[in-house]
Amino acid sequence: MVRLGQLLRGRDQAARALTLTLTFAGDGRWEKTRRLAEPSGHDDDLRLIAYQLMDAAGLQRGRLIAVALKGEDLIGADQVATQITFDDAREARLVAEEVADRVRDKFGPRAIGPATVFRRAS
Repeated sequence: MVRLGQLLRGRDQAARALTLTLTFAGDGRWEKTRRLAEPSGHDDDLRLIAYQLMDAAGLQRGRLIAVALKGEDLIGADQVATQITFDDAREARLVAEEVADRVRDKFGPRAIGPATVFRRAS
């Protein structure tokens, strides 16, 4: 989701919908599209819809061999209305997302990412 958000923001685009495609061992495939409440390229918004799609898949014991998340019905980021909000936590995350994008632009895509992918410092 982070990578999809980066790609959308890097291209000055926003998605109106996301499609999740799951491919299972034995040629089984599941695909579902869900629309966002409003177009977005922000990680939090994309993550919420992706989690909803994963929940809708109702995975139990199927062997996944591929997972794909695709932005659909793209529009220019300049066409997305900026909503005034009193949610300080969301505003802080959006500022951090913008800073992280600038760091990646300057130092490369692997310079910063989710904390869970980094090794513990010794």
